[in-house]
Amino acid sequence: MGMATVRRIAAELLGVGESRVRIDPKNSGKAEEALTRDDIRSLISQHAIYALRKRGVSRARGREKHRKVKGGRRRGMGSRKGKRYSTIPRKRVWINHVRAQRAMLRDLLLEKKLQKDAYRKVYRMVKGGAFKSRASLLTHLKDNQLIK
Repeated sequence: MGMATVRRIAAELLGVGESRVRIDPKNSGKAEEALTRDDIRSLISQHAIYALRKRGVSRARGREKHRKVKGGRRRGMGSRKGKRYSTIPRKRVWINHVRAQRAMLRDLLLEKKLQKDAYRKVYRMVKGGAFKSRASLLTHLKDNQLIK
């Protein structure tokens, strides 16, 4: 039997494509002498004919990209594909808002524009999410005459 035929039958038996079938060069003579499928089966069991491992997609580029993103790169506007909260988590947005509002309250307290008891009350309101932004917080303080 010709080598091409042996390769084709071996591919069928191994359940792989012909390009993945390898015939050991030392046993190529035996492979050419094979006449039946059983002969080829025996060569497969002797590892004279074997299938190469399936090639996957290399993760090298993916790992490199992931490392860059972890380091804060590749996060610009051009890299974003989703809507607002799919790129910046809602929790991160919340943290930023609360920190800004608390910093503003602290500044007002240090400048003596806000009483300690009012500061505490409004601080808790900030925690409860009563204010959308620093501007709405300031409006509340002015409306309730809490600011000097």
